[in-house]
Amino acid sequence: MKLDNFIKRPVLSTVISIIVVILGILGLVSIPVTQYPDIAPPTVRVSTSYTGANAETVLNSVIAPLEEQINGVENMMYMTSTATNTGDASIEVYFKQGTDPDMAAVNVQNRVAKAQGFLPAEVTQVGVITSKRQTSMLLGFTVYSSDDRFDQTFLQNYMKINLIPQIQRVPGVGDVMAFGADYSMRICLKPDVMAQYKLMPSDITAALAEQNIEAAPGQFGESGDQSFQYIMKYKGRLQTTEEFEDIIIRATSNGEILRLKDVARIELGGLSYGYSNNANGHPGVTSMIFQTAGSNATQIIKDIEALLEDVSKDFPPGVEYSILLSANDFLYASIHEVLKTLIEAFILVFLVVFIFLQDFRSTLIPAIAIPVALIGTFFVLYLIGFSMNLLTLCALVLAIAIVVDDAIIVVEAVHAKLDQGYKSPLKASIDAMNEISGAIVSITLVMMAVFIPVSFITGTSGTFYRQFGLTMAISIGLSAINALTLSPALCAIFLKPHDKGEDYKKKGLINRFHAAFNAAYDVTLNKYKKGVSFFINHKVTTFITVIASMIVLVFLMQKTPTGLVPNEDTGTFFVIVDLPPATSLETTEAALAQVDSLIASNPAVSDRTEIAGYSFIAGQGSSYGTFICRLKPWDERSKGQDVNSVIGQLYMQTQGLIKDARVLLFAPPMIPGYSLTNGFEFNLQDKTGGNLNDFFDITQNFLEKLNARPEIAAARTSFNPNYPQYMVDIDVAKCKEAGLSPNILLSALQGYYGGLYASNFNRFGKLYRVMIQADANFRANPETLNQIMVRNGNEMAPITQFVTLRKVYGPDNIKRFNMFTAISVNGSPADGYSSGQAIKAIEEVAAETLPTGYGYEFSGMTREEQSASGNTTALIFALCLVFVYLLLSAQYESYILPLGVILSVPFGLMGSFIFAQFMGVENNIYMQIALIMLIGLLAKNAILITEFALERRQSGMSIVSAAVLGASARLRPILMTSLAMVIGLLPMMFASGVGANGNSTLGTGAIGGMFIGMICQIFTVPAMFVAFQYLQEKIKPIEWHDTDNTELESEIEQYTK
Repeated sequence: MKLDNFIKRPVLSTVISIIVVILGILGLVSIPVTQYPDIAPPTVRVSTSYTGANAETVLNSVIAPLEEQINGVENMMYMTSTATNTGDASIEVYFKQGTDPDMAAVNVQNRVAKAQGFLPAEVTQVGVITSKRQTSMLLGFTVYSSDDRFDQTFLQNYMKINLIPQIQRVPGVGDVMAFGADYSMRICLKPDVMAQYKLMPSDITAALAEQNIEAAPGQFGESGDQSFQYIMKYKGRLQTTEEFEDIIIRATSNGEILRLKDVARIELGGLSYGYSNNANGHPGVTSMIFQTAGSNATQIIKDIEALLEDVSKDFPPGVEYSILLSANDFLYASIHEVLKTLIEAFILVFLVVFIFLQDFRSTLIPAIAIPVALIGTFFVLYLIGFSMNLLTLCALVLAIAIVVDDAIIVVEAVHAKLDQGYKSPLKASIDAMNEISGAIVSITLVMMAVFIPVSFITGTSGTFYRQFGLTMAISIGLSAINALTLSPALCAIFLKPHDKGEDYKKKGLINRFHAAFNAAYDVTLNKYKKGVSFFINHKVTTFITVIASMIVLVFLMQKTPTGLVPNEDTGTFFVIVDLPPATSLETTEAALAQVDSLIASNPAVSDRTEIAGYSFIAGQGSSYGTFICRLKPWDERSKGQDVNSVIGQLYMQTQGLIKDARVLLFAPPMIPGYSLTNGFEFNLQDKTGGNLNDFFDITQNFLEKLNARPEIAAARTSFNPNYPQYMVDIDVAKCKEAGLSPNILLSALQGYYGGLYASNFNRFGKLYRVMIQADANFRANPETLNQIMVRNGNEMAPITQFVTLRKVYGPDNIKRFNMFTAISVNGSPADGYSSGQAIKAIEEVAAETLPTGYGYEFSGMTREEQSASGNTTALIFALCLVFVYLLLSAQYESYILPLGVILSVPFGLMGSFIFAQFMGVENNIYMQIALIMLIGLLAKNAILITEFALERRQSGMSIVSAAVLGASARLRPILMTSLAMVIGLLPMMFASGVGANGNSTLGTGAIGGMFIGMICQIFTVPAMFVAFQYLQEKIKPIEWHDTDNTELESEIEQYTK
């Protein structure tokens, strides 16, 4: 089927385009919207708790056996684990990108089952939980009592019973984490009364075990030939505090009964008192929602917001909710920005084309081509399972510039024919298409070839490139289909033959402008011909400039800071407050209240929630506190109210506000799912299994050296081995003498101080725990030990006879990384330095300062960046160039000629880096994508010049005049397409507002490269063509085809007039 058919059958051409648009719209409606594609590695979390145990006990008895089994599970990248003094153990296992999260969870679960036999009984009773989840928080919301009528325990359980089960049923929700404690029946023992009755905590546990039970007594009359059957039932587990108070501990023959309420106070309270939670200054409960891998984030958030709105109608009086973090805020705002940029780019491109083509009808043709290609792209994206995210949208903005190219080339070629005096636009379109269809196909193949190798990179950066590259390749492919079908058909309908006499009659403003523009263009063209001739005559100069551009490019690549993704203002920030070791929760709350009032008074903050007893970086502990703050929407904030300014202001205000407190403020990271902080993170490992204090000294020394480096703003660790603790020493000889075992003493301590999980009870349709512990005032300080008695035989002896306490220091929590004890360090690069330079600094300092037996490993985003940087990128660029070169060689049937095209590319890449230096942009994924796109675009310009020069050479001109005339014939479309792109992307380069950093990086790279590259190319490519064509003809002399020159007569005429 020849291409003329499309020109002669315009309805067919328009139908093809309309179908593409309809399919595109269908794709657009059903495509999921996310912020970034699924980049984060699947994570499986194993967690359990050992009540009353300290961090070292948890590490040795719980984490070590679990890790030993889990280590090496299929596709595992690394694992981290934490043991805290609150008795919690958690292990996070990170898997390679693309692992099936369900399989990963099953494999880990099977490994955990193997370790069950090695775990303490208390832990197996609680159970070890394995759950899969993305580590990214989708949504955080707080339910709070606006008039302080309800306390946290009520709110937490109100949520647990009425709200959380509904949220868990929303499709795609992986995990709902509520900060707060379940109800539990607290049995608060009175040690002095217990001693009078000669009781110990184990007696209470025994009483619960025999009286708080479910039973199945059976039924009467079964198979006994009776007319009725009756079921017997027992009251089962106890439910209310009164029932628990009436539990009988002892009864004597003369009717004396000792009940539980005589030796203990019983209340329905919280399971643990490790947290407290305030929202906007009122008691509240914060809940974080995590998504499962591969689910549509936007949809989940929408569903949950609708659900909350619906459920909140039934909240108790005065209870309200507020949303703290929502991934959608940033997403919608940034998509809005990108769409704005799209429209701006479209209008600017339209203007450039209008100035060059000077008639409204021709301008319509590229303007119709843009939406067809862009909308059609969504259908293919939907088919290959991509989502609509920031990357694919940016790709479309860049694609506008490329898509317009094809259409412009067509329109310009038809215009050139009409200028030669063709009277029928149909004939002009057919002849023009015969000339340029080859060039269009080769340009399209080259542009697509550039983006194909990119999609083979693995890992996180691979996901980025793939989303970007394939989106571009699809829209380019569609635009080529357009250029071969729709555009020429429209040309044949819209364009009119040129009449030489007409222009002088009309003297409108636009026509005067066009006349001036044409005169200026003709002058430029003549100067350009002279310039080209100069370069052709001085070929050495040409090659020297090419080599110089490569040297400058390499130099600038070394000098430009690298990064992975630029940080943006997402409208949320975190504040973490650390108080001195062993600070009590009450003191921490008082300190947090001071910080809270500062945050509340900041005009940019709309909501805040405080969690005492928990830190995102360090985990649980009474001396930590965290705030999650949400800023007002972007359009309501004035200048100087972006996240960084707000963080800066609060940082200045909080310094020195609270004695001995450390206040950290940071914004959440750009790519969800790796870690909670921006900046870098790594773990120092102690592979010797030595003493924690020595390890801490080595770390301090390392950090001191690291912080001295100019690249690092601050590097710090939350690890602190100086928490005051008491070591319990038991005199075993004395114990044996009195007929006791150390075990009895320790379980007495656990029952009074640590807390025993003794039994369960049912209420509100849920199962809760019964906890035994001494009343709070009986465990206030070490002196309270004197009241505690243990029973040997029939006597009660004070526990202090056998036990001594001594003061020691130890850590609050201990982390391990890949089975070695680790201290995690996080921090941020200094202003003006990128994360890439910070990583280098860390590597150098580690090499100098760490003694043997100590190592370090990066984790989170830093690990990705460190493995992605450098080698892969260089390899990809090389691959792209090789692909372009091979395709062109095939097309020109020559291995020599395409070198002219390839050698002209470094100019543009150099231009990108020059602009990056001026605009202070780092070389991150966005920049690299712009560069890859430039390879294709610059090659395209060079192809156009080479193609036309080659045609003229084959029809008998001398090599030099073929080069000059070929280049000057293509000057107008090259200037048009390049300026259309440069001007179209200006709004992107100077982007402000949401997502500005990524957009300006892309814009800067693309504009700089296009502008500088085009100026250098139009002069050097013809000169290189002459040189390489001369070489080519030495090897294989040209065969003349068109000796009668009919084709060229009209063209020569055009230039000789």
